[in-house]
Amino acid sequence: MDLSRTPEAPDKEGMISVPFRSVLLSMLILWGAYFLLITLRSYVFELDMQVEMAGRRFLVTLAGIGLTMVLWAFLRLVDRQALWIKIGAASLFAIPVAIAIGQINHFAFKDVQVKLEQKFAEERGFRFDDEGNLLFDLPEGTAVPAPGPDGSGSINQTESLLIASADLTRGTWRSVLEIALGRYFLLLAWASTYFALLAGTQARTAERREQKFRSAAKAAELRSLRYQVNPHFLFNTLNSLSALVMTGKAEQAERMIQTISRFYRHSLADEPTSDVTLKDEFDLQKLYLDIEAVRFPERLKPVFDLPEDLEEARVPGMILQPLVENSVKYAVSTVTRPITINVAAHEEFDRLVITISDDGPGVPEGSPHGFGIGLANVSDRLEARFGSDIGFTSTPIPGGYRTEIRIPLTKPRKR
Repeated sequence: MDLSRTPEAPDKEGMISVPFRSVLLSMLILWGAYFLLITLRSYVFELDMQVEMAGRRFLVTLAGIGLTMVLWAFLRLVDRQALWIKIGAASLFAIPVAIAIGQINHFAFKDVQVKLEQKFAEERGFRFDDEGNLLFDLPEGTAVPAPGPDGSGSINQTESLLIASADLTRGTWRSVLEIALGRYFLLLAWASTYFALLAGTQARTAERREQKFRSAAKAAELRSLRYQVNPHFLFNTLNSLSALVMTGKAEQAERMIQTISRFYRHSLADEPTSDVTLKDEFDLQKLYLDIEAVRFPERLKPVFDLPEDLEEARVPGMILQPLVENSVKYAVSTVTRPITINVAAHEEFDRLVITISDDGPGVPEGSPHGFGIGLANVSDRLEARFGSDIGFTSTPIPGGYRTEIRIPLTKPRKR
């Protein structure tokens, strides 16, 4: 699989970035929650002009998403930096973005705010003059204290009392800064979410890279172990062929050459690291025993037992060959009586169980019986392919020798 084409993979410069879809989704969730909460609050407090305010609030929300995109573009510049640099960059870059959102919010709601303030003031006996000062109209003849020129108190007759000057009631920057402060922390919350997504993406990418390297190492190990089998088998069959030629058995030698050709054409057709069907593996061992049957036509009695429902089960290619070869080498070739080699498979608790047994003399005294290229190779290949989830035993039994393989039962998916 080409990891460079996956959304979370490094780009051409080796950068690991969060997929745009995830970034956009996080922004939509954040600003969507903001829109719903502010709208809910306005309904709870029964504010006026709900429809008009909701429309403007929606436009501010869209602007917030767009400006958060701008913040994301700046944060991407520090994706590969240390965490403290990311935090500092987020704290700094969020300031102008928050101010911009505050300005947009202020201008979007400015005229609505004025109308609401005027209505609120009128309901309570206040009013705004043309300059924006908040006034309270006093009853006629009301006197209020006012300082004189010399600082002494005097009575001043007036019709209106100044409650708040225009610079307090309609100060643009005051309003913008109040809004920007709230949006600033909202942006920092999103930046924290983005950095969490980035950390997760980097962790998954590192895990995939590690898995890729593990797979490559495992494939190399499987290939190496598989390549050990072929030369060893070729060496043994050539020795057998040489013996037939030296004893003048030309017809048997020719038949063996033809069978060897079929065997290698069959075995070399598969990728060394790939699995094969159990039926193909059984057929390969039948060819091998056909080759050995040329040497031992009266002594070798092969028996194969493969249930039809297990024919498509997957096993490493040529995994049985060293085990069958051991039975020929240490059972058939060491006695003069007929020897039965039984190769069988069955399913047991969702596991594939394969047995290779013979009724030979067991383990001849002083014989390593397959250690090195035989049993050790099979054990190593099974462990490289399936890990520790295997069972492998090879031991003498009353009246012969038996090897058993237990591996996960895997079959190709039906289409």
